[in-house]
Amino acid sequence: MDFIKRVLSTVTGIILFCVLFFLGIVLLGAVLGSGGNDVVQVRDNSILELKLDFPIKDYAGKTEFAEYPFLNEDKKNGLFNIIDAINFAATDDKIKGISIDNNFIDAGISQTKALRNALLKFKESGKFIVAYADVYTQKDYYLSSVADTIYINPVGMMEFKGLSSEQLYFKDFQEKSGVKMEVVRFGKYKSAVEPFLENEMSDNNREQITVYLNSLWNEMKQDISKSRMIDEIRLNIIADSLLARNATLAMSSKMVDKIAYHDEYVNGLRYAVGVENDKKLKTISIYDYAIHTASKLKLKTNKNRIAVIYAEGEIIYGEGDENNIGQGTMNASLKKAREDDKVKAVVLRINSPGGSALASELIWREIELTKKVKPVIVSMGNLAASGGYYIACNADKIIAEPTTITGSIGVFGMLPNGKVLADRMGINAEQVVTNKNAVTFSFFEPMSEDQHAFIKEGIIDIYELFTKRVADGRDMNQDDVKAIAQGRVWTGNDALENGLVDELGGLDLALKYAAEAAGIEDYKINEFPIFKKDLDKMLQEFGLVKAKETILKDELGEVQYNIYKEVKTLTQRKGIQLLFPYSLDVK
Repeated sequence: MDFIKRVLSTVTGIILFCVLFFLGIVLLGAVLGSGGNDVVQVRDNSILELKLDFPIKDYAGKTEFAEYPFLNEDKKNGLFNIIDAINFAATDDKIKGISIDNNFIDAGISQTKALRNALLKFKESGKFIVAYADVYTQKDYYLSSVADTIYINPVGMMEFKGLSSEQLYFKDFQEKSGVKMEVVRFGKYKSAVEPFLENEMSDNNREQITVYLNSLWNEMKQDISKSRMIDEIRLNIIADSLLARNATLAMSSKMVDKIAYHDEYVNGLRYAVGVENDKKLKTISIYDYAIHTASKLKLKTNKNRIAVIYAEGEIIYGEGDENNIGQGTMNASLKKAREDDKVKAVVLRINSPGGSALASELIWREIELTKKVKPVIVSMGNLAASGGYYIACNADKIIAEPTTITGSIGVFGMLPNGKVLADRMGINAEQVVTNKNAVTFSFFEPMSEDQHAFIKEGIIDIYELFTKRVADGRDMNQDDVKAIAQGRVWTGNDALENGLVDELGGLDLALKYAAEAAGIEDYKINEFPIFKKDLDKMLQEFGLVKAKETILKDELGEVQYNIYKEVKTLTQRKGIQLLFPYSLDVK
């Protein structure tokens, strides 16, 4: 009896805790939701701290909970929130300058360039930018090279060595494991499936990687050369010989201006704003200042709108979420923008390696419908490749960053086959059918010649459709499109030359053209998509997925865990794919 009482008491306590916890969330949400517009206060004589060590996405995201609206979230730490904040700071009398301090920036090269361009524009205000790091990664230095003064710790290090990319190959692993990927592809450069067919990189793949890495490196070198007044030839020598690998060498190579400890750097900031060394420096983080900026921009009144719709992540067939592009969420956003009379134009911001061919076609169709009603301008970020280019090709105008990776107009299909593994394990699969092709796929049987032929036929059909979509959208001959297709990857610079994009620039240029096409001057921006969430479902799953990820990372280590995720993602893709030819990890 005592045991039962203790059990009931424990259960009652848990239930009571859950109820109180939920009520606490409700109360907190109500309190936060009732706050003023400007929840962040900026003090006079402040320095804006540009610390960007969090994952930077183009779009931070808006989330709505149907039954719990007080939990709705509109984050302001996306790429363009940060750029808005930098632009706003240039005219804010309370902000005296910007400090870039120990970044370890978590962003793509095109995103970093966009931030760098915003900082260059900020400098036109006459305000200072200074940078400090114990360790400069290559992207950190690329961003910090705009600074008036660059500091490095006396025992600090700098990574300035050029760009590299590493590709893993799994052919031998498949033979040893007994699980083989059945592959059908079209396009001699379509290398997404190459790791499952070969043990080493093909000449075609090595060619395209070499071309685009050199294009990216040249862009970075040109920018650094201009800011630091170091000849590009000299920068290559510094990279080849690692002549900036420590503080002393970085100073002698003129890559930095001062060697100092962090407290000395802070004292330098105090001097710059006229604060005595024993007084506290007034600073505000870029995250808080972005919230402040958004609240100010929100007050802007204008009946005209431009919808900015973010397509970020891999393209999947389905609804989509913050990490993946689904035709459900994308098409709902396009439809809402199309039917809203206040929205005069649409800018589609793409940062995607592609994915599902079917979902790409469905999004293409919705863009086609939207284009008949109002202008559609595409702005490309880090990646707009394969399916990412498919959903861009019919826009009225395409703007890419010089460092955007785009193109990759090719198609592949891939299915896992575990016949060898099954034989080793003593497993035999038997099928009973009513018709010859009733079994379209079995994990336990190799692909038949007929199955291979049917899949190849589908892939060729989609490749023909893909190249036709590009030809029609870009006003090109289909044969000319095929000459630059074959799954080949291009940077924004190269894509401009071969006609895949119209102009080089960022989202600001795309907005300018959208406004011109709509015949408007002043406007407000409406951002999409808005992601719908079910809190009850989230609470049911709370902790389980996170715990699984944590355990796997702890057991496998970060590098091995990333390999596991990549292989898992490859095996889960369904249908014919329009996907970037490899996992992009430029170092």
